[in-house]
Amino acid sequence: MEKLKKNPLSTQIDLSKFSKDMFVPATEDEKRQQDVMSESTTFFKDGMRKLFKNPLAVGSIIVLACIILTIIIAPMIVPYSYEEILSVDGRRDKGAKNLAPFTYSKLEQQYIDKGGSRFPHIFGTDEQCRDYFIRVIYGTRISLAVGFFASIIVLIIGMLYGSVSGYLGGKVDLIMMRIVDIIYSLPDMLIIILLKVVLDERLRFRAGSFLDRLGTSMVSLFIVFGLLYWVGMARLIRGQILTIKENEYILAARSIGARPGRIIRQHILPNCLSVIIISTALQIPSAIFTESFLSFIGIGVKAPMPSLGSLANAAREGLQSYPYKLVFPAIMICLIVLSLNLLGDGLRDAFDPKLRR
Repeated sequence: MEKLKKNPLSTQIDLSKFSKDMFVPATEDEKRQQDVMSESTTFFKDGMRKLFKNPLAVGSIIVLACIILTIIIAPMIVPYSYEEILSVDGRRDKGAKNLAPFTYSKLEQQYIDKGGSRFPHIFGTDEQCRDYFIRVIYGTRISLAVGFFASIIVLIIGMLYGSVSGYLGGKVDLIMMRIVDIIYSLPDMLIIILLKVVLDERLRFRAGSFLDRLGTSMVSLFIVFGLLYWVGMARLIRGQILTIKENEYILAARSIGARPGRIIRQHILPNCLSVIIISTALQIPSAIFTESFLSFIGIGVKAPMPSLGSLANAAREGLQSYPYKLVFPAIMICLIVLSLNLLGDGLRDAFDPKLRR
């Protein structure tokens, strides 16, 4: 084969001019240096690694996991229902009113003395002879469900609205943001109360359907959160998109004919992931606190379904005689809200690129 002539202006290195001694195998120390090099990782994996190095965030995750496991497992173990009025051998136990924790009524004690077994009332009973522990468990279920589902609704509406407004810009962005400003100017709690009262009166569902079992109060709560609390998420995502859409890779995607929907899904929203995760995590305790407040003033979930706010409101009437009834739901609200806030702060520290060293 004829040897190709090398161009004198070429920058390619001519290996024939170098001796073999100049290229030696790597030493053992150099090989070990390759072992200590960090492995390739993704944005999500790197963020989770930083999150689990935060002791407060890890403690919050453990507390939330214990609460979730408790509200799932406890109804399987405790034989009482949240609306069940205590009875013994088919007879209503009128003496089981406002029992202290881990105590029995006279009728229950007589039943136990005769050889019967009775599950203890861990948190005592309420004024209507219902087991208080199981009512706190179901109240925690309701509050957590409202918080998580309301945050998902806020995330979906805010993400869609903010994405469209930020990407299109111009007059469309101007009009959409003025709508957001109008909603921001409304007094939140007054509008929530008015909407809640109106929706409870107007909403009707087919008997036996999923929405009917869920109840008009729960559905109206979700609608209220969806109508009012998405504006903060929309503004946040819109601000991120206004910055991201000016990058070169967005221009490259437009130049090859990518549609706006695909650009938003594939290129813009993944770069807003840290903001979306953090905002959603911090929205959950806000929704739980709002639901508890509405139930506390009597326009939350309807009886006999309990929530932590309605339990606290009921305990307020007998605060001097039975103060422990207020302690249990109050501690549960504090644990949930504090854990979610600390977890949200940990997610912000782990996923926000501006806070990374």
